[in-house]
Amino acid sequence: MQNTEEAYKWIVGLLHQQKIPFQISGGFAARLYGSDRPLYDIDIEIHDKDFAKLLPFVKEKIIYGPDRYKDETFELLLMTLKYDGQEIDICGCDSDMLFNQETKEWESCETDIAKAIEQEVYGVKVPIVAWQNLVAYKKKIRRPTDLEDVKNIEKKFS
Repeated sequence: MQNTEEAYKWIVGLLHQQKIPFQISGGFAARLYGSDRPLYDIDIEIHDKDFAKLLPFVKEKIIYGPDRYKDETFELLLMTLKYDGQEIDICGCDSDMLFNQETKEWESCETDIAKAIEQEVYGVKVPIVAWQNLVAYKKKIRRPTDLEDVKNIEKKFS
């Protein structure tokens, strides 16, 4: 059984403690913006150089990486953690690429965590990818879960 709140508080606490800039993204951010689909993992983006700073504090929880990861949708620096049954994906934001389903080409995700929006989640203020940026990104990758997120988020903000 996953414990999303505890996992979230643990990783966000570490990031704050180590003064590592980050933003919440992916499905977790989509849920904060109105999507109601099941949550698979907590996606957090950090600068590539900050993996080394975080690694000593999370090494016991690592189930993947840190390493370059590539599938049909993404190519990025990735480290997956498991905390109390909840997976947490730590993604590098400086060299991340996505496969744009419209143009059929790989392109930069153009992630800028400095443009994140502060929001309180589980009693802790955190930076979250702006909903407009999340929707634009999800429209490019166009997986079924992403299209569901786009529909729900746009409905909330229209």
